[in-house]
Amino acid sequence: MLIESFQNEKVKYITKLLTDNRFRKKSEVFAVEGQQENERAQTFGFEPVEFFICENIFQKEFPKGKIHLVSEKVYEKIAYRGSSEGIIGVYKTKETDLFSFKPKADSTIIVVEGVEKPGNLGAILRSCEAFGIDGLIVSDGKTDFYNPNVIRSSVGCLFGMNVFQAANEETLEFLSKNGYEIYTTIMDESSKDLYTRDFKEKSAVVFGTEHSGLSDFWIGKGKNTLIPMTGSIDSLNLSNAVAITCYEALRQKTV
Repeated sequence: MLIESFQNEKVKYITKLLTDNRFRKKSEVFAVEGQQENERAQTFGFEPVEFFICENIFQKEFPKGKIHLVSEKVYEKIAYRGSSEGIIGVYKTKETDLFSFKPKADSTIIVVEGVEKPGNLGAILRSCEAFGIDGLIVSDGKTDFYNPNVIRSSVGCLFGMNVFQAANEETLEFLSKNGYEIYTTIMDESSKDLYTRDFKEKSAVVFGTEHSGLSDFWIGKGKNTLIPMTGSIDSLNLSNAVAITCYEALRQKTV
């Protein structure tokens, strides 16, 4: 049956799932829009619950599972990106436990403290996945991993990454127990060039927010490290700084 009414209960449900963080957490499911993003979710083992598909837009073979066909007008209303690609999937969330994570021998981890913007987190995930980062820890974070904007801006890279949320104390305990060299990004006289740091062994780089940097908790907890710059500006966008760091870690491991 084709769903054509905005008042349909399923339409109200998927709209709330896309817009309400609390509802997502309570329901323990989340929505994924777009062909590539849905393909990645399934490739990396996320369990699908149902799909909302507009046949006039979606041109590929239907995925296996429960399908709700919707009109173009309904799809335009429920889709986060408007009339794009014709598919929204609903998947079960996954629980992750930082202390059950088994890092690689040459593991590099990125830690971002207090990140708030979903788009920033998505861009960070994309860089981490692209450059082979072993895991991303959002420490004292305020962003829902399953926010549609995180999924969209990461182009589904969220699904293939080891991603964790933890308090600062838990993050430090995990890094210390697993033998990570910790590099903090605090600007002071002790800071050394990123390119002098050793990423061939276990290493973790800890970033703060663009507004206020790292909190006092991280003072003295690692070796201060900065990206060298020659311009007049004294800092980079957080996602750009993470991308440069991730690339340097990969470069050292492949030299």
